[in-house]
Amino acid sequence: MPFHFTLSCPIPIQQYPTILLAHGGGGRLMHQLIEQMFLPIFGSPNDVQHDAAVLSLSSNRIAFTTDSYVVRPLFFPGGDIGSLAVHGTVNDLAMAGARPLYLSLGFILEEGLPMETLWRVVQSIKQAADSANVKIVTGDTKVVDRGKGDGIFINTAGVGILEHNQRINPTSVQPGDIILLSGDVGRHGIAIMAMREGLEFETTIESDSASLADLVGELLSANIEIHCLRDLTRGGLASALNEIASAANVAINIDEQKIPVREDVRGACELLGLDPLYIANEGRFIAFVPSFDAERARGIMEADQEKRGDAKTACAIGEVREQPAKSVILNSKIGVDRLLEMLSGEQLPRIC
Repeated sequence: MPFHFTLSCPIPIQQYPTILLAHGGGGRLMHQLIEQMFLPIFGSPNDVQHDAAVLSLSSNRIAFTTDSYVVRPLFFPGGDIGSLAVHGTVNDLAMAGARPLYLSLGFILEEGLPMETLWRVVQSIKQAADSANVKIVTGDTKVVDRGKGDGIFINTAGVGILEHNQRINPTSVQPGDIILLSGDVGRHGIAIMAMREGLEFETTIESDSASLADLVGELLSANIEIHCLRDLTRGGLASALNEIASAANVAINIDEQKIPVREDVRGACELLGLDPLYIANEGRFIAFVPSFDAERARGIMEADQEKRGDAKTACAIGEVREQPAKSVILNSKIGVDRLLEMLSGEQLPRIC
């Protein structure tokens, strides 16, 4: 069933329309923020307010990750800083082959932030967490002086359990592995850039921000042999491939013509002088699987896209070879091989 939110902010806006320093001071206003906004939407009647959450885990193999989110602007086509924080942390756990269970949530709020803005972000976090089937179990709030922050920064940590015996990490990658890409690339970074700079294109480019945990779970449930997974966040596809080639001491060969890039994204990249292979995504990943499982895995990815109502763009983009070690070779559209190097600078800052 869809989650229904209260339309109005529970904090008395007439009294406190914006965040005050006192909302992070440990006194009455901070407790009002926690008890009237955070606990009703994230907690349950049986929760005990304490310095740490006590968790029950059904496996002695767990994954643990942490991340921080400073995206600007806070709201963008296809998402916002709240849903992005949930998706990013859940996806990091999924890339380890873990089923995400619990998240922590730390807010750094700037004095003067409209209370309604915070409420929108909180609702988005709740909706994204419910959709990903994870629970917010602990958190923290700090308030900084006006002009010392940028509205909202969010820190999250996540815990998940591994319910399989596969060893999913870059050192498991082997020559002969097929590289699968779960969908088109470049949308998140371009959506942020367009919103930030006030750029207008013929169509609105929406972020691909989404949880990948269910899809990874389906691959594991189908007993797909997975050697490595990596989500394509900062630095995009090119950086992820370089990181894995270096860690596994292998060569990665990919075919540029097989990499799906939407025409509106490609056009925006040409206009802005950007390479879509280096642009961040928040709902895409690559999977390294042996050749005998590649087609079956691709079919599962396509079925997931169909279920979401997306175009079927999951595909095999290349393979792993032995030499030249620690390199990524791109076969370009004109048939020329070139070295696809690690991003040397920051193309798009503040995109996550």
